[in-house]
Amino acid sequence: MGKAAQQLRRQMHRNTGAPAFLLAAVCLTVSGCMVGPNYHRPTAPAPPEFKESVPPPNPPNGTWSTAQPADQTIRGDWWKIYNDDQLNALEDKVAVNNQTLRVAYENYLQARSQVATARASYYPTLTAGPSAQREKFSQNQPLAGPGDAFDYDNLTVSGQVLWEPDFWGQIRRTVEAARASAQASAADLANAELSVRAELALDYFQMRGLDSQQQLLDGTVKSYEDYYKLTVTRFNGGVATDSDVALAQTQLESTRAQAIDIGVARAQYEHAIATLIGQPASTFSLAPAPLALALPSVPTGVPSQLLERRPDISAAERRVQAANAQIGIAQSAYYPNITIGGTGGFQSTSVGSWISGPSALWSLGGTAVETLFDAGRRHSLTDQARDAYEASAANYRQSVLNGFQEVEDNLAALRVLNREATTQQAAVRAADRSLHVSTERYRGGVTTYLEVLTAQTAQLTNQRTAVDITTRQFAASVLLVKALGGGWNVSQLPK
Repeated sequence: MGKAAQQLRRQMHRNTGAPAFLLAAVCLTVSGCMVGPNYHRPTAPAPPEFKESVPPPNPPNGTWSTAQPADQTIRGDWWKIYNDDQLNALEDKVAVNNQTLRVAYENYLQARSQVATARASYYPTLTAGPSAQREKFSQNQPLAGPGDAFDYDNLTVSGQVLWEPDFWGQIRRTVEAARASAQASAADLANAELSVRAELALDYFQMRGLDSQQQLLDGTVKSYEDYYKLTVTRFNGGVATDSDVALAQTQLESTRAQAIDIGVARAQYEHAIATLIGQPASTFSLAPAPLALALPSVPTGVPSQLLERRPDISAAERRVQAANAQIGIAQSAYYPNITIGGTGGFQSTSVGSWISGPSALWSLGGTAVETLFDAGRRHSLTDQARDAYEASAANYRQSVLNGFQEVEDNLAALRVLNREATTQQAAVRAADRSLHVSTERYRGGVTTYLEVLTAQTAQLTNQRTAVDITTRQFAASVLLVKALGGGWNVSQLPK
């Protein structure tokens, strides 16, 4: 908007009782008059790099090396980096059958239709239609004379054109707000899809982690059955005590109970997956398969890219522009409403002369209406629009901060879990060795079964912890992909 238009707007705000039509005449001479502030994206903090992505100090032997993934960006089908055909097949069903995505898609279609509705206001409206009436006037009406006709036919066919030119940019601001809201809905749809797909991957890896636990417990049960048979044999030979047999049986049965208990959580994850792919839980099942995949490397990029890659941040930013446009819509109320209209058609009392030159009628004119006093209503609505903009901008900045936090959280989780996994594997090896030594001591009659039981418990606990860490690594990996936007970017927003 030019300087002349800005001066006009300030004058209008200072004196709402000024001659509005004179001000309108001045504004009509200004090219491209559109009130309200033009949009600029709010500033948001973006660090130069992710803190947790920085590798730790290189140890003296130089064993650390920086990962060099072949693909430096996450692709849209990000779940394929895990190289699991079953997961790929499940993810393919999400977009087709998931009802949460269907709701988000329909919401986007509604928002897109609102853009078309707003654009329609650029153009005049045209109405047309015939009418036929039989009318009778009172014979006792004033000035009625002898011979006057008091009943007659009134046949009319006419059309009307009404147009409200967008002198002040109200329609353009409305279209701008509708377009930004539609883009926000498209980003909401992308975010809903990302959330659903990430939830599916999380549930899938959690279920596969439970399958690994099940495999471990089933193998342990078989091992404990052998230990129980050994103890019974030694008891029958008079070498072991009845207490040893009871301890071996207790360890066996408690481990069997743990193996059975795994089924509860696994069934729940399986049911959750069925719901995510839009299938009844009672008709869906997945065969057990332990989690034996290689954990992929997730490229993070630079923090500044996060503003363009996360659909929830983009949705918040688009809503800031919509709120900014509402300020201009509110300010346009300070200016007169100008309407141009025209009517044309034919009117007659008989069908024979209905559509003819003498029966033609037309009118053309315009109106301009300015509100001179509204007790501060327009001022309050403008303040309300400005406050809504500031709230939207603050929400956008908070979304950016939340995005950086989620990335850093999961980078830290992966870093710590990787170190923990290495240490835990050493603990598992030590527990295996401890059980082997205790078993040999028990076979040689050097110790009681209590020492074996202690070693068994330590081994199983460490093995289950190792499996749990692997599951948590995959979960953190999925959450990191989600925090980075899952391969989405703002170029996918509709124009």
